[in-house]
Amino acid sequence: MSAFSPDKILDLVISHPIVPVFYHPDSTHARSIVQACYDGGLRVFEFTNRGDMALPVFADLIRYVRENCPDMAMGIGTILTPADADRFLDAGADFVVQPVTTAAVGDVCRARGVSWVPAGSTLNEIYQATLLGAGLVKVFPGNVVGPDFIKAIKGPMPGLKLMVTGGVEPTIDSLSAWFRAGVTAVGIGSQLFSGQSTSPDALRDRVAALITLVSSFIPKPA
Repeated sequence: MSAFSPDKILDLVISHPIVPVFYHPDSTHARSIVQACYDGGLRVFEFTNRGDMALPVFADLIRYVRENCPDMAMGIGTILTPADADRFLDAGADFVVQPVTTAAVGDVCRARGVSWVPAGSTLNEIYQATLLGAGLVKVFPGNVVGPDFIKAIKGPMPGLKLMVTGGVEPTIDSLSAWFRAGVTAVGIGSQLFSGQSTSPDALRDRVAALITLVSSFIPKPA
């Protein structure tokens, strides 16, 4: 069983609201990416089930993270079926992220005591996900709905905890728009890992700078 309860995962996402979304078929490269993100200050990481090597690489990452990044929660994304959820939970996943909402996947996560993050792109889909027990809902694809959608749905449902993924850019304009619209967190994919340099040190520094940037958008507790 994961050392991170659903409540702990939510707390981590709230306090570390940038979540890398990443897949690579090479374990050594994946380790270097996770370590750089950890050293930069991130504590929640989503590895995606998007290739034939996803399960063995993820299992290796879980072992690596437990030893070298003890405060990091490692989740698996792009989960569509209960069977896939079970396979990655058996490998040690701390949370499960979906691009859709599948009640049966939620049932697996609930039975095994791990956090479930389903997705929606309409208010009804998001609300139904919360009725099924999701404490945090992924808004996907973010580039289709836009920050104004977040502002609109937070009006009637201000208590929603939302993580937007898809089209989020690691820039001041993009991050400012999403956080000021009311998201709890953002998931950033390939754009976080591209640019002039893809070295671990460059990624670590980029992540640290983004954390500082995002902290300026988030209201401080009274």
